[in-house]
Amino acid sequence: MYDRQGSDIMNSRSILVIVRHPPHGTSWVREGLEAALVGAALGQPPTILFSGDGVLALLAHQQRGALGQKGSAAMLEGLSLYDIEPLWYDQRSLETRGMEVSQLMPGCQQACVADLIARHDVVMSF
Repeated sequence: MYDRQGSDIMNSRSILVIVRHPPHGTSWVREGLEAALVGAALGQPPTILFSGDGVLALLAHQQRGALGQKGSAAMLEGLSLYDIEPLWYDQRSLETRGMEVSQLMPGCQQACVADLIARHDVVMSF
């Protein structure tokens, strides 16, 4: 993947994937995770931040959606095989949704969102 100046962004820049959408009803979470896997396959494992409704994807023991959509748990659990860890979450997003850290799958860590964004050269939002 190259930027407008022709620089190889996959090898020269750090990438942050922000997942903001819920795990069911749209394909945004799956697409964000697939983008992260592409980065990892190209030797640049990105950082993933779950914010807004995206934190719902981190719920442990997630079930299929009302229309039979697959949950994201299996895909999330496999990210560590590609050196994509930890999974970061926004504490304010948890609190807004009445969620607690104990409800999240293992391996999630609280992020300082502003610092996480500032540390990355490329930010992709899904």
